[in-house]
Amino acid sequence: MDALDYRIVDMLQRDGRATQLELSRGVKLSQPAVAERIRKLEEKGVITGYTARVDATQLGKDITAFIGVSIEHPKHFEGFARKVAELPDVLEAHRVAGQDSYVLKVKTANTRTLDSLLVETLRTIPGVTRTSTTIVLSTLKEDTHVRVPDELLNGE
Repeated sequence: MDALDYRIVDMLQRDGRATQLELSRGVKLSQPAVAERIRKLEEKGVITGYTARVDATQLGKDITAFIGVSIEHPKHFEGFARKVAELPDVLEAHRVAGQDSYVLKVKTANTRTLDSLLVETLRTIPGVTRTSTTIVLSTLKEDTHVRVPDELLNGE
């Protein structure tokens, strides 16, 4: 990747609806050249997809929670990962170091649906020994933009 690729990635993160023409003006390349660079960035897996950011409360998801999950043995990791990947209220799942084996970010309708997720789903997955839930009261910052360092944008 060169500085132009990093600039394209940065611009798309800031505005995923930017047209190739707008991007080409921003990086001072032709539209076909930008299209080719985007195609290559997608093929390499640098750009993994495009999405709209939404207000979850407008979609009836009033509860955001982080759930720490402890798994008794690594032999259960694969089964746990498969099951969690199927759960629509789980937005993020990370295997972590520390007291928990995984941390999940969840957006769900209410405390009743959160309780159901914990008791009827997560705690019934083989290998799960404990969950620890933190409910979000307010959000100060929630972003998906991965900062591209200035030296990469400028080709230094």
